[in-house]
Amino acid sequence: MSTPEQDIEAVLAESGPDYEGFEFEIPGGGHQSDVYMVTLHHAGEAYEVVVKFKPPGDVPFAVEPFLHEYVAERTEVPVPRILVYEEEPDADVPPYFVTERVHGENLAEEFAGLTTEDRRRVLSQAGRNLGDLHSEIGFEAFGRLTLHDDRLIVEDWMGSWREYFETLTRSHLSNLDETPFADVRSRARETIDPALAEVPESGVPRLVHDDFRPANLLFDPAEDEPITAVLDWQDVLAALPEYNLAQTEFLFIDSSFRDPEIRSSLRDAFRDGYREHRSMEFGDGYERRRPLYQLSTLLWRMAGFDAAFADESGLAQARAEAQYRQQFERLVEEIESANDSQ
Repeated sequence: MSTPEQDIEAVLAESGPDYEGFEFEIPGGGHQSDVYMVTLHHAGEAYEVVVKFKPPGDVPFAVEPFLHEYVAERTEVPVPRILVYEEEPDADVPPYFVTERVHGENLAEEFAGLTTEDRRRVLSQAGRNLGDLHSEIGFEAFGRLTLHDDRLIVEDWMGSWREYFETLTRSHLSNLDETPFADVRSRARETIDPALAEVPESGVPRLVHDDFRPANLLFDPAEDEPITAVLDWQDVLAALPEYNLAQTEFLFIDSSFRDPEIRSSLRDAFRDGYREHRSMEFGDGYERRRPLYQLSTLLWRMAGFDAAFADESGLAQARAEAQYRQQFERLVEEIESANDSQ
């Protein structure tokens, strides 16, 4: 079995520029171990790139480098430029692509320490990015996106958003069995089932980055637009925009801050930014569905808990589990309250 250093060296020999030496590191913020930030040295200069290998298993890989170019051509969302993509490398390494190294720090590692104003700037730009994405790119059906004959298509095609959202959420529930949260499955199902009637059947499916969270953004507070890159485009859906909006409010605001004034301020910045690109009414219907969409997102995070916290201490894992359970109780109560008010 080869080492990461040997794999990177093989990539550079096959696709890279001349260099005299290199070093690499794994990015923080929860990125996969198959992503490496590589610094090349040549003629007294240092050059930085990012190398990403296809992870083990039957997972779609070609869609991510395709989307970097697809999104860059159609929107102003900041995505790293693809330098090389090799679906069938000559070297004995998995498929890979190489991108430019965009300046900025991982937002997940910086977000808690930001000033209120910088947080508002981040949420405002996050809103603009999603508004731009949702206004420019649409599809004919709901489902996960993949590539076929170099075309972006909906793989698990469904004509009903409610049906697809139910399928997506039940898949998260089914993945809880081997996690510390197996005990919440029945209560989650009892809460979700009656609330599904609130979810629309129809609407225009839009491009949704289904992993849009601080860990997948790069950030530079010195920039007028502080989000310098949106990363990790392998999980993409054709979905209703309101699902993506509720997700983002959860991952950036509701799961991070308890103070109602802070939440309200950041939510206003996010929604105002979104409306700069796309009209959206955040009315009663959205507010009733928001906790349901957010519970689905939390179940997805619960399903990935062991992988996300595998390298953390037992104390950190216990704290994260307690936080997830608190979030679960809050969202269940919000959904039940919304159902009771109907």
